[in-house]
Amino acid sequence: MKFISTRLTAPILSFEEAVFQGLASDGGLYVPDFLPQFDEKKISEFKKLGYEELFFEVTRYFVDGEIDAESYKKIIKKSYENFSHSAIAPLKQISSNNFLLELFHGPTLAFKDFALQFLGNLLDHFLQKRSEKIVIIGATSGDTGSAAIEGCKNCKNVKIFILHPHEKVSLVQRKQMTTVVGDNIFNLAVEGNFDDCQSMVKKMFTDQVFLKGKKMVAINSINFVRIMAQIVYYFYAGLRLGADKAAVSFSVPSGNFGDIYAGFLAKRMGLKINKLIIATNSNDILVRFLNENNYRKDKMVETISPSMNIQVSSNFERLIFDAYKVLKSEEKLSELMNEFERTGFLKVSDEALKTIRKDFEAYSCSDKITKKTIAEIFKKTGEVLDPHTAIGVYAANQFIESKNYDGGIVISLATAHPAKFLEALIDCGTSNPALPSSLKDLMNQAEKFSVIKNNLEEVKQFIGDRA
Repeated sequence: MKFISTRLTAPILSFEEAVFQGLASDGGLYVPDFLPQFDEKKISEFKKLGYEELFFEVTRYFVDGEIDAESYKKIIKKSYENFSHSAIAPLKQISSNNFLLELFHGPTLAFKDFALQFLGNLLDHFLQKRSEKIVIIGATSGDTGSAAIEGCKNCKNVKIFILHPHEKVSLVQRKQMTTVVGDNIFNLAVEGNFDDCQSMVKKMFTDQVFLKGKKMVAINSINFVRIMAQIVYYFYAGLRLGADKAAVSFSVPSGNFGDIYAGFLAKRMGLKINKLIIATNSNDILVRFLNENNYRKDKMVETISPSMNIQVSSNFERLIFDAYKVLKSEEKLSELMNEFERTGFLKVSDEALKTIRKDFEAYSCSDKITKKTIAEIFKKTGEVLDPHTAIGVYAANQFIESKNYDGGIVISLATAHPAKFLEALIDCGTSNPALPSSLKDLMNQAEKFSVIKNNLEEVKQFIGDRA
């Protein structure tokens, strides 16, 4: 299998090369040149497998023999051995047709652990083979940073620089990043918002002179390995609720579009999925696109669901590329993205929008409705939801009440442990969820981070001096 850029002019890469590349040299994102296809018989066989076995079977086609099978299985096993639940991604029923997929049993209590534990171990494998050192630079709206640090902190050949928006992540999210001690770990609190941080990372990829010859690697979901790892839990959850026989739908709290794009790929690979439901907070650019063909960058709204406070969704480019590829006009993607970068506005053709709408529904949710949903679910089930998960549950309920609902099961992704967002649960009338014992001393630990101006050159200077 080879990997191509969505903008079609960057070099074609192998799997190993794609792991290290991140953003393509032409500004695009790498995608596989084809997807493995599983028929009903094969998918039915997947139902018998545990999570780690399923991971191997679903993803080995992307690796395509570049890692021997035994070594690859060891990487997978190591990636999930520190998850606190034996099912790794357990399901919990909250209404007659709605199930929660709990994705917060990893070491940093968020769904990002599924991809970043794996990516850290994958990088370690390749770096030992190459005898090479790299610099990881990532932007986080809350959960990616701690998951990346946890996944890569023991990699001897890596220095990690994580940018987060200063005073715009939750207290627990910040401390999970800033209390990890290591000479190779640097946290930068940027005096801006997440989009500012993400934009800086993308610009640094196109101009790495400041690293003085060291290679920069992406841990954000622009790195396809992140998407690849997340495909697995769609198969895992869907098959446990009958998706080998009848289609299920998934409701996904969405910011950068990577998580739900993984679900889209799972559907294209053969999993029976009816609809993928985009759930956003008041930063509703994805909802406006799907419902109005209006992908216009707007002013960032600060909400109680900070991991979704995003206006420009990086992985959205991959979806548009796929839509135009169906229409055999994928070369138009580059023109569209250049226009968006110039004007902050994007509109696709009617045919492309029709193609996308076949697979997706979209709903947005205010803070007021988020809190109301948290309170209602707690009253009905005793379950405490974090605000991101609550938005997903709200969107699932909206879909169930819509004319497009087919009567099937809807799986809502529970993307983070509620104890990470205690401030958001105030006035919701829920019990106060405690952090797991592994993090019980988190609030008493000393922090180490640097507050830095929202200025690309200052950030590059900071990193260049320490890389």
